[in-house]
Amino acid sequence: MATNDSVNILNSAYLAVEYIDSFLPDNPLQQPFKNAWNYMLDNYTKFQIATWGSLIVHEASYFLLCVPGFVFQFIPYMQKYKIQQDKPETWEKQWKCFKTLLFNHFFIQLPLICGTYYFTEYFNIPYEWEQMPRWYVLLAQCFGCAVIEDAWHYFLHRLLHHKRIYKYIHKVHHEFVSPFGMQAEYAHPLETLILGTGFFIGIVVFCNHVILLWAWVICRLMETIDVHSGYDVPLNPLHLVPFYAGARFHDFHHMNFIGNYASTFTWWDRIFGTDSQFIAYKEKEKKQQLMTKKAN
Repeated sequence: MATNDSVNILNSAYLAVEYIDSFLPDNPLQQPFKNAWNYMLDNYTKFQIATWGSLIVHEASYFLLCVPGFVFQFIPYMQKYKIQQDKPETWEKQWKCFKTLLFNHFFIQLPLICGTYYFTEYFNIPYEWEQMPRWYVLLAQCFGCAVIEDAWHYFLHRLLHHKRIYKYIHKVHHEFVSPFGMQAEYAHPLETLILGTGFFIGIVVFCNHVILLWAWVICRLMETIDVHSGYDVPLNPLHLVPFYAGARFHDFHHMNFIGNYASTFTWWDRIFGTDSQFIAYKEKEKKQQLMTKKAN
C-alpha cells in the first residue's frame, strides 16, 4: 500500500511539473543544441562519443569550473569571502596539484571512461535526440545520483579516516589544510577509485540516456569544486539545494580532519553526530562576532 502511495505521489509530481513546463517559453538554445547533438551523432561513432566526448566534458567542465576560485585569489575584494584567510594559496601548491590532477585524469580516470561505451551497449542506453529525457527528469535523476553518491561518500570517506589506513591513502588529499577548487580531485589513485565508485552507482540506477552521464559529471564537478573552493561566496545558487553542505562545511573538514564526512548534503553527519565539532565551532564564531560588535 505504501509503495502504491509513493508511486502515485511521484506520478502526480511528474504531471504537475509537466503541466508547469507547458507554460514556460521555448528555450532559445534548444534548437542549436539539437542541431549540434544530431551533427555529433551523424559524424562520430558511439565509441568516440562515449569515450572522447565524456573525456572532453570532464576536462572542460573541471578546469572551467576551477577558473572563478583561481581568479578570486588575485581580487582583493574577494578575500573577505575566503574562509581560512590566514592560509593563502601558493603557486608551488597549485602547480603540484595540477601535475597530480593530470596524472589522475589520464592514467586513472581515462581508463574508466573508456568503459563508458561498453556500459551503454550492455544496458542498451540510447544516444538519439528523440529519446533524451526532459530537463526536469534529468534534474531529478542528477539529484537522485547525488543522494546515492553522498551516502557512499560519507561511509567510505569516514572509513578512509580510520587511523589504521588514513596515512596510506586519504592523507594525500589532506595535504592542503586550506583547500582550493582545483584540489577537489587531488587524491591518491586508490581514493580516486574507492570514492569514485559512488559516482557510478547512480548512473547504473537511473541512466536512460547518455546525456545523463554528462549532466551528472557536470553536476558532481560543480558541487565538489564549490565545496573545495575555500570561498563562501554569497548568492551562490547551489545554496538553494535543500540540505546542501557548501564550502564552509567541507572547509572545516580540511581544517579539523575530523567530522563533516559527507560530500554534498548534511543529513548523514547530522544523523551520526559527526558534525558536532563543526556546530561547536560555528557557535564559538558567533560569540566572537557578537563580542567584536559590542566592543566596536
